Amino acid sequence: MTDRRLHPDPERITEKTAAQITLPVVDLNRSPDGPRDRQALLGEALTVLDRTDGTAYVQLTKDNYCGYISETAIGPAVPPTHVVTAPATHAYTRADLKSPDVSSLSFGSRVVVTGAEGRFAQTSLGHIPTQHLAPLPHAFPDPAAVAELFLGTPYLWGGNSRWGIDCSGLVQAAFLACGIPCPGDSDQQQTSFADPVPGAGPVPRDIQRNDLLFWKGHVALVRDPATMIHANAHQMAVTREPIQDALIRIATTDGPLTGHKRLNPSKWP
Repeated sequence: MTDRRLHPDPERITEKTAAQITLPVVDLNRSPDGPRDRQALLGEALTVLDRTDGTAYVQLTKDNYCGYISETAIGPAVPPTHVVTAPATHAYTRADLKSPDVSSLSFGSRVVVTGAEGRFAQTSLGHIPTQHLAPLPHAFPDPAAVAELFLGTPYLWGGNSRWGIDCSGLVQAAFLACGIPCPGDSDQQQTSFADPVPGAGPVPRDIQRNDLLFWKGHVALVRDPATMIHANAHQMAVTREPIQDALIRIATTDGPLTGHKRLNPSKWP
């Protein structure tokens, strides 16, 4: 049986049109009326597969995730020039930090810069502080450091932005920002993304920075041998947590650790 998240329904395909997200953050829904599966950010590339009654059936380019998005949130594909590298930023009406802000953008949003004025980049949305942007292509060196940019972000099931993110969304954001392709959901990350650590069991050994720890329906990124970073419903936020404390706490509600994986160094850019 094919995975509907990654394989488009052939009966729904009426076109294949390159497009992109034109709003700061948009829900990617499981069906035209929901619920949310994931989210997409401004400037993300996608392919429109069908349009019906104002809803587009699409497939995201970053991870092949399929779902439904309002047609009002998509527009023609325009190659972005810059990516937001701060946890979040604002677009202002003028190149003046005291001018009204017209939009807020999450880490990972992609924009087209058309010019510069002082310390601000000119975009179709408005003026964005240049210190919050990096020219594309851009890759961070360390996924765990990227994940820490999201500390304090509220937990949101299916979320992929600074305004709300879940466990697999945090892992995906961290690795994609480092130029490493990463699936969108924790089960996909566990089965296809990384290699098992030799000798891994219910109590992880040989823990290294950027390892992935998995439970049923949950994933965390290792910060150091004693600490992990994860978006979690226990704190309803992205937090650091001692690994041993998490093992004990999660075992009482969702069961034991189900996987300890490490990305093969050959897959790093």
